[in-house]
Amino acid sequence: MTTKVLLITIFAKMIYLKQRTYHFILVPLCILCMYTNAIAGPPYDTDDPVPVDLGSWELYLSSHTLYTKTVAQGSLPHIEVNYGIVKNTQLHVIVPMSISSDYYGKSNYGIGDVEVGVKYRFIEETEYRPQIGIFPLCEIPSGSVAKDLGSGKTQVLLPVWLQKSFGDKWQSYGGYGFWIHRGAGNRNWSYLGWQLQYQMIKSLSIGAELYYITADTKDGKSDVRCNIGSIIDVNDQNHILFSIGRSFSSNTVLQCYIGYLYTIPKHE
Repeated sequence: MTTKVLLITIFAKMIYLKQRTYHFILVPLCILCMYTNAIAGPPYDTDDPVPVDLGSWELYLSSHTLYTKTVAQGSLPHIEVNYGIVKNTQLHVIVPMSISSDYYGKSNYGIGDVEVGVKYRFIEETEYRPQIGIFPLCEIPSGSVAKDLGSGKTQVLLPVWLQKSFGDKWQSYGGYGFWIHRGAGNRNWSYLGWQLQYQMIKSLSIGAELYYITADTKDGKSDVRCNIGSIIDVNDQNHILFSIGRSFSSNTVLQCYIGYLYTIPKHE
């Protein structure tokens, strides 16, 4: 069985598991997979300024879930597509199948808010200068508010990302983003994060990130979170990505990402 078929089978089986079985299986799966989103961005929450090469594609099949003491929410799975439309510019879209499940028997599943965006790198990296780019994103309110699968309002992220490599092994990126978070009881919020990644061997990298987010609701609180992760390059086109982490100052006890990436280079 190929890696792609295996992951699709795992995701499909998860969707049909009963609520409590889903909780007990997905959490240890994420923990075990971490040791088995040099690609930047996924599996980390902090992003990078590097666009897809001109004429190339990135296709992700992933799950990104968050657990508090009372509820589990996230995508199961989501499909992400990135395309290098011109030099230093990529188009981006995410279509999620979202889940919202509490520990008292209530569980909803369906399409979530679709994400679209454009990444543009306006400064390229040199020996002494980092590369810098912007990646404005728009969350389209396609998910059901009543089922806790969507926000019901258009949300916009306006970030600036930087990245610098240090030799062949080390790479670091991060930056600042401002979220326009519309809706009753919501408030605009900020994201500040940084990531460090080490290429252990040609096919395996490990990394860690730390980020700070301000409150996104009027009665909410700011939060500090961290993730550790890994990227496995099966070959030039097939990649497996994992990360796992938690919050330091809120009730998020676990957050995890597991994904499969298929890259399609430009055909000359």
